Amino acid sequence: MGHNSAAYLHLLAESMKLAYADRSEYLADPDFVEVPVAELTDKAYAARQRKLIKANRATPSAQITPGRELAQESQDTTQYTIADRHGNMVSNTYTLNASFGSAIAVPGTGMLLNNEMGDFAARPGGANMFGLVQGERNKIEGGKRPLSSMSPTIVFRDGQPWFATGSPGGSRIITTVLQTILNAMAFDMNAATAGISARIHHQWLPDEILAEQGISPDTVRLLEEMGHTVKLGGRTIGRTQSIMFENGWLLGATDTRRPQGWVAGY
Repeated sequence: MGHNSAAYLHLLAESMKLAYADRSEYLADPDFVEVPVAELTDKAYAARQRKLIKANRATPSAQITPGRELAQESQDTTQYTIADRHGNMVSNTYTLNASFGSAIAVPGTGMLLNNEMGDFAARPGGANMFGLVQGERNKIEGGKRPLSSMSPTIVFRDGQPWFATGSPGGSRIITTVLQTILNAMAFDMNAATAGISARIHHQWLPDEILAEQGISPDTVRLLEEMGHTVKLGGRTIGRTQSIMFENGWLLGATDTRRPQGWVAGY
C-alpha cells in the first residue's frame, strides 16, 4: 500500500479505533486495577483483532466494544529526545496537561502544577477535554495515577537503539507516535520525513478520522466511500522530536508543525 493512500489510512484508522476502545476499558493505574498487559500484547490477540477489520468498509465505532475478542508554542505537553555517540537514547514526554495546568504555582518556585486529574474518568462513560471516553476502571480514587496518552518510544534494531521519538498532543500523541514509527520502519523514511508527513487520527469516539492538510482529496473521497467520516484540516496532529541512528550517523529532526523546536549536535 502506498504511504497515506486511502487503503493504508483506512486500515490505520480501523486499527486506531480498536486500540482506543481497549484503552477505554483496560488501561488504568496498575496499582489499583489488573491491566491485562500479556493478553493485550499477545500476537494471537492482534491476529483476532485484525479479523474484525473490513478491507473496504469502515466499522462504525458504535459497533466496536472494548476487548471484543479479549479473553502553536505548546502550552502544555513537551517532548525531548536525546542521543549520544555511544548509542544511548532518551525519549521523554512531560506535561502540564491543559494550558498552564491547574493555574496554581508552587510558592517561591514559579513552577506550575498540572491538572492531570482531567485524565481520570470524572464521569465514567463521558468524554474528557480531549473527547476521550473512559470507563469505571479509570475513576478517581485516592493515591491513584490517571491514565495518560504520553508515549515516549525507543525502537531497537538488532538489539541496539535505532529510533527514538515522542510527541505532545493529548489523545493524539499515541497515533502521532504510531505513524512516525510506521513511516520510518515500513516506508523507510528518514527521521525528518517520518515526522513531517501528513497524519490522521481516530480515537474510537467520536467516530471520525481527523486528517491533516496534505492528505490527498482523492484519498479523502475514497475513505468516505468506505464509510469513514473524515474531518479535514483544523488543528495539527502532534509534533514529534526524533533521532535515528543510521550508518554511524545521528539524524535528528524537529517537527515543523509548531514553532521553536530545536535540534542541537555536539
